[in-house]
Amino acid sequence: MVQSVPADEAAENEPVNEAELTNAVAALTEEDIAPRERRRQLGRLVRLEVRERGIKDLFRPKRAINWVTDSVTRVAPYIPVRDLETLKAHHGGLEGDALAERLVRNASRVTAGIGAAGGGVAAVEWAVTPSLLSAPVLLAAETVAVVAVEMKLIGELHAVYGRPIEGNGTQRAFALIQAWAERRGVNPLRIGGSVAAAMGTALRKELRDRLLRRFGRNLSTLGPFLTGAAVGGFLNRRATLALGADIRKDLRKSAGPRVIEG
Repeated sequence: MVQSVPADEAAENEPVNEAELTNAVAALTEEDIAPRERRRQLGRLVRLEVRERGIKDLFRPKRAINWVTDSVTRVAPYIPVRDLETLKAHHGGLEGDALAERLVRNASRVTAGIGAAGGGVAAVEWAVTPSLLSAPVLLAAETVAVVAVEMKLIGELHAVYGRPIEGNGTQRAFALIQAWAERRGVNPLRIGGSVAAAMGTALRKELRDRLLRRFGRNLSTLGPFLTGAAVGGFLNRRATLALGADIRKDLRKSAGPRVIEG
């Protein structure tokens, strides 16, 4: 169980272990994760969030958004994106539009499950106290997980439509972040550089603004837990379906994908 610490001691907490953060997020992107394990991994994210930012900061939505933005940037290079052959093997040989539809459907179910899991985290004694879960702390952790699922979906849709995202981990991360923030297909000519460099540009602001809109819309999940879980699951599912439709439409254009502007 996470133990509460005074706000002035929060800054003295040790930095969050990068591997622990990325492992928790990667686990939450899996299609076949069991509900109990989903709650456990979401609880890990909450615990990491409190450790890194401290309790006082995470009661402030703007500070929580900063944590979300930083965390998304850090985990993006490690999001497990499957190649086309792996996707076909995992989905009974489906390909093309049929495979894309299955991926969008499955991703929407995963993000809905993450939203619904929030209602169960309060009952898990090792997570945090229920009073903390009435603040933006839980929603910030959910948002990181949901964005990771959606970035994974974007990467896999590119593979399905014959445009796999090339490059090393940081280059692919840059492409996924930009595609998610702008809801567009990736222009392979613009894959390059580092995530850190990209986040020093206007893209960081665009990512943060998009996250802030998602975060604000999902504040309704912080109501009574059973109601909040239902609403959170519905909103996450709807958002993922809409994003998947946008990316698929972009990738299927006969003239090529609408590229990300410089």
